[in-house]
Amino acid sequence: MQFDPKSRSVLTRHDLGRFAGRTLFDRIARTVCEAECLPRKELFESWEVARRVRRRIRGRRVVELAAGHALVAHLLLLLDATSEGAITVDAKPVPSATTLSGALTARWPRLAGRVEHRVGDLSATAIAAGDLVVSVHACGALSDVVLDLAIGAGAHVALLPCCHDEQTCDTGGLLGFLPIPLAVDATRVARLRASGYETITQTIPAEITPHNRLIIGLPATATEGSSPRARQTTGRHRGAVAHPGADR
Repeated sequence: MQFDPKSRSVLTRHDLGRFAGRTLFDRIARTVCEAECLPRKELFESWEVARRVRRRIRGRRVVELAAGHALVAHLLLLLDATSEGAITVDAKPVPSATTLSGALTARWPRLAGRVEHRVGDLSATAIAAGDLVVSVHACGALSDVVLDLAIGAGAHVALLPCCHDEQTCDTGGLLGFLPIPLAVDATRVARLRASGYETITQTIPAEITPHNRLIIGLPATATEGSSPRARQTTGRHRGAVAHPGADR
């Protein structure tokens, strides 16, 4: 039977043999399997987002909003040891997030004390200009709350939106040209640019999720003096999901 990366089935010890390699991804995947609490889909999409973000943004305090299991925050710290730490925020407690965090910290002790889990209203989260705000699949208008907070603070931001809704999301008057999801995300990109951000638009593999558009926003001050390559505004990764550990 084919191993489907978009499956919501929980990874267990029975899946350990699927991640027998020596890459960082394989080691993370084995730790996740041993924790037996994370849907398969979340492992793959979190990794694909985190590694793309770290190619563009280094260091900084990570603030993961609508964090769920908060895997993205942990991955961002593992991919860049210069990051000072992470805060994860969700509206409701996610009990298995503690299980996952404990497993990752036991495997990588340098994570100890560097990830703070909070429960509360996302819109009340205090964001600083030096932060990296990240959210994977904040539903509908919640993605716009993430952008509100990042833009308001002048922080870096990375967003993988989902559940685009014509009633609650801004389509930018583009529905004559574009389907609702694309119109909403195009409007989000335009909003970042109008707020003085450089934008990078990418996709993660569609075989993981159909909601695969990644929006990265860099405040203008962060890109002043950078090379044309560093300021590239669009891109698409076409690597196969079968070998996600290629980036260590």
